[in-house]
Amino acid sequence: MMYHHHHHYYYYYGVGKQSSSTLSDISSGTDHTPTRVQKNTTTTSEGVDSSTRTLSTPSPGLILPSKTSSLSSPALSSNGHDTQSSSSSSAPAETSAVVHAQPGAGPHARSARQPKGHHSSSSSSSSGPSPIDLLPDHALLQVFAHLPTNQLCRCARVSRRWYNLAWDPRLWGSIRLAGELLHADRAIRILTHRLCQDTPNVCLTLETVVVSGCKRLTDRGLYILAQCCPELRRLEVAGCYNVSNDSVFEVTCISLTEEASLQLAPVHGQQISISFLDMSDCLSLEDEGLRIIASHCPRLTHLYLRRCPRLTDDSLRHLALHCPSVRELSLSDCRLLGDFGLREVARLEGRLRYLSVAHCPRITDVGVRYVARYCPRLRYLNARGCEGLTDHGLGHLARSCPKLKSLDVGKCPLVSDSGLEQLALYCQGLRRLSLRACESVSGRGLRALAANCCELQLLNVQDCEVSPEALRFVRRHCRRCVIEHTNPAFY
Repeated sequence: MMYHHHHHYYYYYGVGKQSSSTLSDISSGTDHTPTRVQKNTTTTSEGVDSSTRTLSTPSPGLILPSKTSSLSSPALSSNGHDTQSSSSSSAPAETSAVVHAQPGAGPHARSARQPKGHHSSSSSSSSGPSPIDLLPDHALLQVFAHLPTNQLCRCARVSRRWYNLAWDPRLWGSIRLAGELLHADRAIRILTHRLCQDTPNVCLTLETVVVSGCKRLTDRGLYILAQCCPELRRLEVAGCYNVSNDSVFEVTCISLTEEASLQLAPVHGQQISISFLDMSDCLSLEDEGLRIIASHCPRLTHLYLRRCPRLTDDSLRHLALHCPSVRELSLSDCRLLGDFGLREVARLEGRLRYLSVAHCPRITDVGVRYVARYCPRLRYLNARGCEGLTDHGLGHLARSCPKLKSLDVGKCPLVSDSGLEQLALYCQGLRRLSLRACESVSGRGLRALAANCCELQLLNVQDCEVSPEALRFVRRHCRRCVIEHTNPAFY
C-alpha cells in the first residue's frame, strides 16, 4: 500500500497478532511492551465500591465522571426501585463512586424467598423466567470470564444470583484500570477489599494488575497491593508519575518482614513472585528504587524502565546480581546510562533475549561489544539513536549473535555498508531491520543483505540515500519483505 505524505512515499505492512516481544517497534519509532491478552482486564474510568456478601449489603457500582446526571439523582437499582447514592457529587472533571444496593436487598424487596431453582432477574416478567436465567451457574461463569472488569461490576447489579457469580474469585485473576481522572488508589482499595472477603486480608487469586496511565495513582495504591496481593505476578504502572522509591519498597518488601508475613500470608514463602514489571515513565524512580526491586524480586523475567531519567549505570549492577532470569529488558530513553551499564547487563549472559537501549546517547561500540560477547542468544536489539555505534560494534554483534532476528540501528550515522555486509554474512536469519536516517548506507549494503538474508520481512530505509535499483533488487530477492522508504521513484 502506498501513501503520499509530505512529498514522500511510504510503504507499510500489517503485522499479525504476535505473542513474542521480539517483534520490534521498528516502524512505529517507539519501544514496544509485549502483553498477552488477559481475560477480565478492561476497565476505563470505572471501578467498584466495597461490600460484604449479605442480602442487605450494597453492591459495588461503577466509578463514573461526576458530570453525569446519575450522581445528582438517585441511582436505579436492578429491581426497579430507587436507591439513594451513598456518594456525593464531586467537582467537575473528577471521578467518584456510585454505590448500589445488592439486588433484592433494598427496603422494597420481597419478603418471601423465591422457590428453589428459580432465580430473580431484572429482565424477568410475570410470564416466567428469562431465557438467560435458565443457564446453569457454570455456563454463566464461562460467559462472565470473557467480560472486562467494569462489565462484571454491572452484572453484579442484575440479581442476587448474578451478584454472587460475578464476584466468584476465579473471575478475578487480573484487573486493568485506565483513565487519567480515575481515583486509582480508591478503586484499588475497593476492589481488593471486596476480593479479600472469602480469604481475609489477602487476595489469593489476583496475579495481574495493570494501572498504566493512571496519573492519580500514588504510593497508597501500591501499598494496598503490597498488603493484599502476595500472588502478584505482573504489575504495570507505566506513566504513573506519583510513584516513588518509597512505594517500590512497599510493594516489594512488605511481605518480607516477619510480622507482615505472619499477618498477611503465613502460608506463602518469603520471596516476591513478580515476574513482569513495567515502570516506564516513573520519573521519580532512582538507583535506590531499582536496587530494591532487584534485591527483592529475584523471579523477574520482564522489566521495562523506559524514560526513567534518574537511573544511572550503578543501578544495573544490582539487576544482574539479583535477577539472573531476566529475558527482556528495556532501558530506552534512560539518558544517563552508558557503556558501564551495558557491561552490567551483559552479566545476564545467555538468558537475555530482548534489549532496548534506544536514545541512550552515552552508549557506544564498547557497550555493544560487552552485550554481544556475553549474550550470544540475543534475538532483539534496539539501539536507535545511539550515535556512538559504528560498523565495528555492528560487526561484533553480527559475529557473536548469529540468531539475531530484529535489529534497529536507525539514526546511527556511523553505520555504513561495511557493517551491513558483516550483518548479512553472519545473521542470515534476520527478519526485521531498521536503517532509518542512516546517512552512510547505500545500495551496496542493501544488495548484500538481500542476497544473504532471504527471510527478511521488514526493511526500513526511510531518509536514506538509496537508489530505486537497489530497492528493486531487495524486492526481487526478498519477496516477503515490506520496504518502508521515502524514494518517490520506487514503486
